[in-house]
Amino acid sequence: MTQIRLGIPPDTEPTMEPNQSLGTSRPDPTPCEFQHISVLSQEVLAGLQVQAGHYLDATVGGGGHSALILAAHPDVRLTALDQDTQALTAAGQRLAEFGERVSFQQCNFAEFDPGELRFAGILADLGVSSAQFDWGERGFSFRQDAPLDMRMNQQQRFTAAEIVNTWDEAELANLIYSYGEERLSRQIARRIVERRPLNTTAELAETIFHSVPRSYRYGRIHPATRSFQALRIAVNRELEVLEHFLQVAPLWLKPQGRLAIISFHSLEDRIVKHALKESELLRVITKKPITPSAAEAEQNPRARSAKLRIAEQVNPSEYKSRNKYENFKQDHA
Repeated sequence: MTQIRLGIPPDTEPTMEPNQSLGTSRPDPTPCEFQHISVLSQEVLAGLQVQAGHYLDATVGGGGHSALILAAHPDVRLTALDQDTQALTAAGQRLAEFGERVSFQQCNFAEFDPGELRFAGILADLGVSSAQFDWGERGFSFRQDAPLDMRMNQQQRFTAAEIVNTWDEAELANLIYSYGEERLSRQIARRIVERRPLNTTAELAETIFHSVPRSYRYGRIHPATRSFQALRIAVNRELEVLEHFLQVAPLWLKPQGRLAIISFHSLEDRIVKHALKESELLRVITKKPITPSAAEAEQNPRARSAKLRIAEQVNPSEYKSRNKYENFKQDHA
């Protein structure tokens, strides 16, 4: 099989009824309209065992989880990261009441450098927020017609349009199969190459829709869902940066500090599961992932696929060899 060019990889695109027409894009909402329902909120608080200390929200989004962590104890401080400028602006508004207890930094969580700071707990809520899906101009969704963008960090130059319009057929097929788990990837890639240039989400969704058999067009999800997912993951190098983050994040924890990861698809969850289990610095707390209650899934359908895994940093004194611990830190610094 052809190797995927980026060396990187699905989240769930909101489904569209097969006969629903694609709408037109609307202006981006103001920051105060950045609405994202935080999933598994109480489970995150319980899992992190929030108490006085410094916490890291590695994907602050609209600030929902951060607000709960800060409100849980008056002596909590929090560092909030996000690569999305609009998300950081919205989070800044939502968390303004906490004043200097919270600080913000725009970066991908895999690029963060805490220096000597160590955290009592770290949270990463992976994937794309509801607001990002709903903002048509960002190009994450085919519900609204927009440029083929899909960048979480809008300062980067690489977009979905470059993949769609310049990658060869084999590379496209491999990407869609590997990162979207799409069994019809070859015929989708063939149709894309035949129809390009494709410049908008509507053009791509229509191309994919007509590339698959009629019986496949009217299933549970729109036939473009998995392909859009694969493109978004590739554009943002999501699995590659996740793997790096899971290597370094345990080093950012205080002894017995906790790491909580919320994932939304099987490829992502598999990486988290194995990284937590195999880390020499962590003890897994959740043998099985925590999933939303029936009530939460009904209230927020986008939470249905969420899985929360939690691990705790092993106290260095518990290591059989102190040198082994120090060597591990040096190797992964």
